[in-house]
Amino acid sequence: MNGIIAKKLGMTQIFDDKGDVIVVTVLEAGPCHVVGIRNQEKNGYNAIQLGFLAVKKLNKPESGFLKDKKLRHIVEFKVEKVEEYKVGQEIKVDIFKPGEIIKISGTTIGKGFAGTTKRWHHHRGPMTHGSKSHRLTGSIGAGTTPGRVYKGLNMPGRMGGVRVTNRSIKVISVDLENNVLMVKGTVPGPKGNIVEIIKS
Repeated sequence: MNGIIAKKLGMTQIFDDKGDVIVVTVLEAGPCHVVGIRNQEKNGYNAIQLGFLAVKKLNKPESGFLKDKKLRHIVEFKVEKVEEYKVGQEIKVDIFKPGEIIKISGTTIGKGFAGTTKRWHHHRGPMTHGSKSHRLTGSIGAGTTPGRVYKGLNMPGRMGGVRVTNRSIKVISVDLENNVLMVKGTVPGPKGNIVEIIKS
């Protein structure tokens, strides 16, 4: 198995053997349950579906699909050999080892509607001598020629709340007893965000 679903618990710092400070993100990784299997013959690809975090109530379609497992988050992971897995099987954090390089995907923190200064780091205008253009967008094109706004200009708009993948993240420690994974650096999203961890 090369992936698992995790919940971001927060950030802290630890000391390594040399006494250097390492900034880490703490993740509750699993246990996840196999809730579905996709194979080449029936679906055209090999993958397994993992479920994570229990929920009190399911609607009828969900309860039929998940059987007796009341799980909230369902994510598909590609695997080479689906014969090694069966529905109901438990996947734990022990699939990772300290020092391993992984990638983590998740949704970033939403910042709401933002101007170009915050969203694209544009410089502000003069603050004195009667200037009325402090944090405005400024010019977005010429007049008669071309007579329109070019595509792809940095404009105000919704910032954050997009899916991103952080690559080359190093696993610092694995706590099998508490299903906790510590990784070096940052992970997308706020505390409580659900992310997917995949081996690089």
